[in-house]
Amino acid sequence: MLVCAGLSKNFAKSASGFATKRFASTKTLREALQEVIPAKQEQLKKLKAEHSQAIVGDVKVENIIGGMRGLKGMLWDASVLDPIEGIRFHGLTIPDCQKVLPAAPDGKEILPESMLWLLMTGKVPTPEETRQLSRELAEKGELPKFVEQLIDSLPQTLHPMTQLGIGVSALNHDSAFQAAYERGIKKSEYWTYTLDDCINLISRLPALAARIYRNVYKSGSEMPAIDKNLDLVGNYSQLLGYGHNKSLTEYLRLYIALHGDHEGGNASAHTAHLVGSTLSDPYLSYSAALYALAGPLHGLANQEVLRWQLAMQKEIGSDITHGKIKDYLWKTLKGGQVVPGYGHGVLRNPDPRFIALQEFCNTLPELRESPIIRLVNMTSEIAPEVLKEHGKTKNPYPNVDATSGCVLYHYGLTEFKYYTVIFGVSRALGALTQLVWARALGLPLERPKSLSIDAIEKIVKSS
Repeated sequence: MLVCAGLSKNFAKSASGFATKRFASTKTLREALQEVIPAKQEQLKKLKAEHSQAIVGDVKVENIIGGMRGLKGMLWDASVLDPIEGIRFHGLTIPDCQKVLPAAPDGKEILPESMLWLLMTGKVPTPEETRQLSRELAEKGELPKFVEQLIDSLPQTLHPMTQLGIGVSALNHDSAFQAAYERGIKKSEYWTYTLDDCINLISRLPALAARIYRNVYKSGSEMPAIDKNLDLVGNYSQLLGYGHNKSLTEYLRLYIALHGDHEGGNASAHTAHLVGSTLSDPYLSYSAALYALAGPLHGLANQEVLRWQLAMQKEIGSDITHGKIKDYLWKTLKGGQVVPGYGHGVLRNPDPRFIALQEFCNTLPELRESPIIRLVNMTSEIAPEVLKEHGKTKNPYPNVDATSGCVLYHYGLTEFKYYTVIFGVSRALGALTQLVWARALGLPLERPKSLSIDAIEKIVKSS
């Protein structure tokens, strides 16, 4: 999946028809952004000047009392989620990204650094630009001593996501944006200092997340130093203690890249955007996003899937058949429970991320033969028809959570509560990218209008 070197001098044409210029020269991410920001600023300026009164949708009562679901009311430029086609990153589908985004020298899967570059600039980086970004992140990846001491002082019983949020917010001690804002800078310079913070935060997340893992689950084990020659996930895997497992490292690269962004309306991304709109620095904005991600209705889904699959495995035994799975599905539904890992708030087709992870599993004999992965595969063959017959779900197809946690479990990373931390490392790519762009485009403080029940009733009656 590593794009060939020749493409770096030409155009990479995706299956969707999206052409991406490949540069022979190597730029830094900052230099690439300095090129693309003026054009995007001008595009937004023209849109506001010529079409500010255009109507993009109607607000219904169901939108107001239904959590604003589906309401078009937020600018988020890096990714768009289509109910049928799934997620696109600057126009590229997941299969497109797998074809053109650079992989690690010793691997085949997308490097999160290359996804970060795409999300930030709208362009596909060259392998050289990706390696350069990997090097920058590794060089900035060490935690400040006081943050290490802070994390080490927390009780092992404190939830890993709580610890992650504490660590991220504490890193704002060194915020370049906060310091620059306090001394007085032009609004046109906001994005540059925000970028500094975002790159520093992304670079430090592996060390922070791994330290939490070691303290909670591997107490007394010593953390290795960051290897300046490794990519972001290569270091993360090594810091966790799984650097010897190349298959797990490759899986984590794919998982983190694919989970990096999923539009702006999901709770964690929206929270980062909302808090960032107050001009809070990226550390505070993303720590708030992490606490949104920690909620059971958002970031805990793959844990619930794994628990449910293991319970099924225990009940039906080693002789797995479609009939036994079907019976267990009906038992779950008739017990008043949902089938975890199926359905999605937006998607109405199988999740392309699920398909990508399943394809990864199919490339490795140990995953094809894994009892838990085989159970996932067979469940995905049966569940849609059972859910259609049940008739209470708009999307009976598997989403990414149907398999993501099960692969971690197979490779021995069995600590369920930690899975959301990995999700948190991933989702930083998109949420922090959009903080940079919010500052570059001068987006305002987000402040929707709220209504009381009486006020809604009055509007309905008058209309």
